[in-house]
Amino acid sequence: MEPRGDVSEAGELDPVALGFMCGLEIHQQLDTGKLHSRMPSELFDYGIDEIPEGWTHSSRRLRASEGESGQVDVAARFEQRRNRSFVYFQPPNAGLIELDEAPPLEHDDEAIDIVLTMAGMMDAKPVSALQAMRKTVVDGSNTSGFQRTTLVATDGTVQTEEGNVGVDVICLEEDSARKLDTKPSSSGEVVYYTLDRLGMPLVEIATAPDIKSPEHARETALALGTLLRDTRRVRRGLGSIRQDLNVSIACGDRVEIKGCQDLDWIPRIIRLEMARQLHMYRMAGELRSEAGLPPLPEDRSDDEVPVENRVAAAAAARLPLDAHDMTQLFENCDSEMVRNSLSSGSRVLAVPLSGFAGKLGSRKTDSKGSQLPRLGRELASAAKVAGVAGIFHSDELPAYDISSSEVEAVREALSLTDEDAFALCVASEWQAELALESAVLRARLAYHRIPQEVRNVVIKRGQPDDGTTTAMRPLPGGARMYPETDIPVVEISEEHWDSINEELPLTSEQRRERLQGTGISDNQIEAILGSEMDDILIMGVEGGPCGCPPVPAKAWGSTILDNLRSEVAEGSGRDEADVPWPNLMLAIHARETGVVTREGVVPMARMLWLEGPNIDSGFEHRLEWFSAKSDENGFTPADTGAVEAAVDEVVAENADMIRERGMGAMGPLMGVVMGKLGGSADGKAVSNALRSRIAEISSEED
Repeated sequence: MEPRGDVSEAGELDPVALGFMCGLEIHQQLDTGKLHSRMPSELFDYGIDEIPEGWTHSSRRLRASEGESGQVDVAARFEQRRNRSFVYFQPPNAGLIELDEAPPLEHDDEAIDIVLTMAGMMDAKPVSALQAMRKTVVDGSNTSGFQRTTLVATDGTVQTEEGNVGVDVICLEEDSARKLDTKPSSSGEVVYYTLDRLGMPLVEIATAPDIKSPEHARETALALGTLLRDTRRVRRGLGSIRQDLNVSIACGDRVEIKGCQDLDWIPRIIRLEMARQLHMYRMAGELRSEAGLPPLPEDRSDDEVPVENRVAAAAAARLPLDAHDMTQLFENCDSEMVRNSLSSGSRVLAVPLSGFAGKLGSRKTDSKGSQLPRLGRELASAAKVAGVAGIFHSDELPAYDISSSEVEAVREALSLTDEDAFALCVASEWQAELALESAVLRARLAYHRIPQEVRNVVIKRGQPDDGTTTAMRPLPGGARMYPETDIPVVEISEEHWDSINEELPLTSEQRRERLQGTGISDNQIEAILGSEMDDILIMGVEGGPCGCPPVPAKAWGSTILDNLRSEVAEGSGRDEADVPWPNLMLAIHARETGVVTREGVVPMARMLWLEGPNIDSGFEHRLEWFSAKSDENGFTPADTGAVEAAVDEVVAENADMIRERGMGAMGPLMGVVMGKLGGSADGKAVSNALRSRIAEISSEED
């Protein structure tokens, strides 16, 4: 049955009817040091123009090598043909291992335990031994030309409202280098990387294709992200978690989509990919019909190798790789881009595309502003992977200051009929040839269902442009994997696994239930969970650290949410994370028991931190020191009688102001009362007493 659906209304496509399949790959940075170098995992927020002069850099070219099977991976071979070179900047947390000039160290033990904990939370089955593998990567993101990855567990489950989703594999791997910039050159692109991120430990989780719909994919990604954060052992912030989508429909094929950072975009990205695959299937059917070739089956499982080989041979015959130099035809072109390129030594090459007139398309958008799928964009995407800015094709010309007379001159030079199209590329000769070769090969694939490949979400200003994607490279095969012989195998004993499962962290719901028993508000609960500070709140409510008695939940919750640590650290020259929680607990206990005024909490907590007795010296000794220093610095609360006397005196002196302003006199008179008490009174106590007296006077006047 012919697959149904309007590609211009991606949101209306029926996943079930189209044979939708989808799985997720989640990559999450762990909050530990680097995986194989014992360097700290630290990111330096520098752009290409901000790199410190003291950072050294090195240049490399990478080449594809044979894997364990003796084959060169298709993706690695393609990357090598792009003829790119790479420049690596070396930050303080990158050494010889990151530069691939020293052998890697064994796995970081903490990172192993974190991933085993995640496996336990997903009820997965750990492998008996951790064997690091090398995964060939020659896009420059790894100085070695490969990424180290280790299988940790298999056969897990993540629960969602739409049903359970299987987890096929859970791996521990190194993160890649961070790209800074790409600059063109006559010999190929130069790509700039910094090595601060290289070697950070990642957990990679690949689900089974159990996802039922685009919306279910978002729900699954959210559930997995929540589970990982529940460990409290992962990094937070932009770029710390990445979601890749594996998407197909029955008439298409598997495509891996990278760059899905925003969960809310996932359904839209998937639906647009479904529309693209459906459009390309219909395009293949049209091309085959015109060429008298066998029709393409509605389901890829019905493909027959001999038939597809026959179609491939026919497509290659109809679309030869026959590049022609058209530079002379464009010497007087009005296009500034073309003129500037020719003046710098570029050439204009063209290839004929027999039978493709009207099939390449021009830019159109759907009702939500996303570009509709078209073959011309696929050809341009393939060409761009070769390093050029793009190509021109005849369905969109004349345009871009390329005239109709120049278009006709190209058509005449290529001896094209009205049914034929062409593609142009303006670049250095070798690069234009590679780009047009990529475009022609992609045009040949238009006779088949869409190719398996890795695609990337089109990003503008840090977010998806419209949810569409562009080609990156062929989908990698198994030939890219081979054992890492420099790293010892790690045995996972039954005792080790049992100890992991005995200490699994609480889930988000369990944490919420625990907080609901403390009496704090729902808003405070959500804020504390969002900042992952619930363990700190429970510590204060239950007491115990360094002998401190429990502190009131609301007071302690306000201390956490008001970020009192930051105020204590201010002016100290040290980080707020260095301020011990037991010091703040002692300060809040002192305030609640009348040892220190509210105004004295921050300065006295800072003094206790920087000058006071060590935490190990005992709570009573530290509280005694704190009380004495509070008294010396005028932060001991005045007694109730002194407060009331000062308030009465100030009210009597300012009765006229109170009669005139009523409660508007509160602000000015608060300062007067506090001045009389020498700062020794609790501001809240003074405020309550003053408010009461002003109310009495106001009622007398009434």
